[in-house]
Amino acid sequence: MTKAEIVNEIAKQTGIEKIQVQSVVEAFMESIKKSLAKGNPVYLRGFGSFIVKHRAQKAARNITAKTTLVIPAHDVPAFKPAKVFIANLKK
Repeated sequence: MTKAEIVNEIAKQTGIEKIQVQSVVEAFMESIKKSLAKGNPVYLRGFGSFIVKHRAQKAARNITAKTTLVIPAHDVPAFKPAKVFIANLKK
């Protein structure tokens, strides 16, 4: 499902204009990005958590060039679904 499809679905369910729904969805995603950039997780009860995971430095190999690279430590965004969310998927 794409962002446009999500906007269409919400607009259909709520009766709100697509332009307004799109601005709300954009603001929601921007809020999550800003929070994660500050290192703060976002918890949505019954849905899941957007968190920042730290990846340690590691060595990687380029098999074709037969060289070893060092990948520096870095942070990556991650999503952890809530137990209720996972339970609904298993049905």
